[in-house]
Amino acid sequence: MYRYYLLHKPFGVLSQFTTPVPGKKGLGSLFNFPKDVYPVGRLDEDSEGLLLLTNDPRMNAQLLGDGTEKTYWVQVEGSPVDQDLEPLRRGINLRINQKDHRTLPAQVELLDPQPTVPERDPPIRFRASIPTTWIAITIREGKNRQVRRMTAAIGFPTLRLLRMRFGPYSLQQMKAGEVHEFEL
Repeated sequence: MYRYYLLHKPFGVLSQFTTPVPGKKGLGSLFNFPKDVYPVGRLDEDSEGLLLLTNDPRMNAQLLGDGTEKTYWVQVEGSPVDQDLEPLRRGINLRINQKDHRTLPAQVELLDPQPTVPERDPPIRFRASIPTTWIAITIREGKNRQVRRMTAAIGFPTLRLLRMRFGPYSLQQMKAGEVHEFEL
């Protein structure tokens, strides 16, 4: 029997069950998942938001292929204007794992008004002289730390990153650490 879970992965939790470093938290610290369930894709320790878990290999393969849209809300340092985001819409060159990679064109928009997002624990760094801005980025690929690399490449480093949507699944109003089991 296949099992399906949506998880709002909190900041500071690894997207794996075994933790390589003592003192780190893994997915097993959040919920008693069945032993044959694994995450579909990953979110790094510093990222938050929607993580899918399943034991269905077909769903895993389908969602991990290029073409599945993933939407992130990204809090960046600074105040980009629409023109600053244009390179992301065209695709940009990044260096990932010592290889050159050209990103696929992304859908990017300034979130105005800025979204109301619960505070993170620990909070992001705050500098009174440098504003922050939230943007939404939708990509159809998932290279290592890709969204963070993309915003840094255009001069607006990521301070906070939340995956809001993965294919047809969305975070909705889930709280950090919350798990929902669902059926297909």
